[in-house]
Amino acid sequence: MSWFTTSRFGMFIHWGLYSAAGGRWKDMETPWVSEWLMRKFQIPRNEYRKLADSFNPVDFDADFWMRSAAEAGMKYMVITSKHHDGFAMFDSSWDDYNIVKATPFGRDPLKELAEAGKKYGVRLGFYYSHEQDWYEKGGYGNFWDFPKEERTPEAFEAYLNGKVRHQVRELLTNYGDVAILWFDTPHIITKEQSSSLRKFVRDLAPDCLVNSRLGGEGEWDYVSLGDNQVPFERYTIPTEGIGTMNESWGYKPFDHNYRTVPEVLQTMAKLAACNANYMLNVGPDGKGNFPAEAQEILKGVGEFLKINGEALYGTTNFPLVYPDNRWGHVTMKENVLYFWCFRNPGEIRFYGIRNKLKTAGIIGGTSIAFSQKSNLDYDFHRLILSIPVDLPFPFVIKAEFDGLLSCNPEAYYAGVLEEK
Repeated sequence: MSWFTTSRFGMFIHWGLYSAAGGRWKDMETPWVSEWLMRKFQIPRNEYRKLADSFNPVDFDADFWMRSAAEAGMKYMVITSKHHDGFAMFDSSWDDYNIVKATPFGRDPLKELAEAGKKYGVRLGFYYSHEQDWYEKGGYGNFWDFPKEERTPEAFEAYLNGKVRHQVRELLTNYGDVAILWFDTPHIITKEQSSSLRKFVRDLAPDCLVNSRLGGEGEWDYVSLGDNQVPFERYTIPTEGIGTMNESWGYKPFDHNYRTVPEVLQTMAKLAACNANYMLNVGPDGKGNFPAEAQEILKGVGEFLKINGEALYGTTNFPLVYPDNRWGHVTMKENVLYFWCFRNPGEIRFYGIRNKLKTAGIIGGTSIAFSQKSNLDYDFHRLILSIPVDLPFPFVIKAEFDGLLSCNPEAYYAGVLEEK
């Protein structure tokens, strides 16, 4: 898990037939995420399949995608190899319902991304919808094409042992080292089925990580938080938060509700402060282009991390429980604290750190005045950082202490202490 927990930042990509539709079907706009278009309008599978006839992402450039991720400070990428619509975005021998055999494009983008990832040092992983498959009788979710009597546990078991295992084997054996196999939306999969699928993955690729949306109980390597979920606790096991730039995961050109760069960075800081990774989504269009707004966000985040990346990569769980601060969040690395500031409180008062502060300053900028007060009889320790008023936001203060950090864990405790 070491590469995963030190990386902290990755790119999620939702790309498929729904990208060409762009959230529109006939004269209707989907009011929700575009990748659920088929389910939202209950489009018959044979009618939805016709989207493949004109799906031709001639602008797709694996080098540009991977370079964009690397320049944004991302250390890994996870792309949809098969979403809930059942369409494979790779060359699969299971059937011809895939990007190589069913579209004018006729190329395997995952192959090209695997090669580009090596060039830029970005690890590649694959999203695979193992339970929901609206194209298959045995897959979960399509109740408009398949009558209830056909959607049986036996049909689902056959689907898992057939299409799922076949395509998972292809993904793990045809694309080099796969960093992550990212499963999604477990509803009906049993503990035994998820355990069997996890073993299947491990036997094929022992180093490939699997997320908790596989289902089951503990048959995975790290926890996936809910979509755009803001953490409210510090995690003691490997965890990853996922988030969109606007509202939809897939391409939706009329969704202009994009987050700002500071908002993205604040989510990143919050997750890192809670000991979690952040995987930020991009939804390319049907031609293979990143939306212009997404490119601007990636550029802004990358510029920030070029200066402040040490406050993110390799940071660990801060042992002191402190309240959420309106000014920002705190990450930690050995004897260093990083104060991510998104507004200026004038001064930061921080309690519970027993170590003596040696230096404090804006990363890439000026030093910060500080003072400390301690009363050993009461294990009371206060640190005050004085913040200049004219600093542009956001910025990070690096505070280096004398020795590995030691804290009073009850410094911010507001409840009733248990008798010891």
